[in-house]
Amino acid sequence: MTDTAGTLRDEVSPKTAAALRAAMARLFEGHPQRTDGRLTKENLYKEAQVSRATMNRAHAVLAEWDGHIAAHGTATPGEAKRDATIVDLKKRLTKKTQECTLLEKKLKAAQTAIAALFHDNEALRQQLDKDVSGVVTLLRPKGRQPR
Repeated sequence: MTDTAGTLRDEVSPKTAAALRAAMARLFEGHPQRTDGRLTKENLYKEAQVSRATMNRAHAVLAEWDGHIAAHGTATPGEAKRDATIVDLKKRLTKKTQECTLLEKKLKAAQTAIAALFHDNEALRQQLDKDVSGVVTLLRPKGRQPR
């Protein structure tokens, strides 16, 4: 695992370590050849075409992997773009939802006003029907005398 200087050493062949590092680079760059590209150790050993047990003996490679994941997270370039699109769509959805809510409130206010005007109009029509005796009275402006 560690040498006398305390540094991690791989317990795998140089060829296997190189395959793991190449797979790691492909995954970090977002260009996987054999996996879905998620940054998982499962994808690392599958991308390198080695067993999980073999990968687990590559201590220095795994330390590099863990360091990169700690520094950069597990989001791949495609996931980062997807996540940014999702955030943008959520913002747009929130804005449209607020607009719809405002329009619904305005519509309800308009419905209330229309209903009130309708009832007032009906009441005025009924009042007019009661008050009309069939005689039309001419109204004259103030200050004019009849002829």
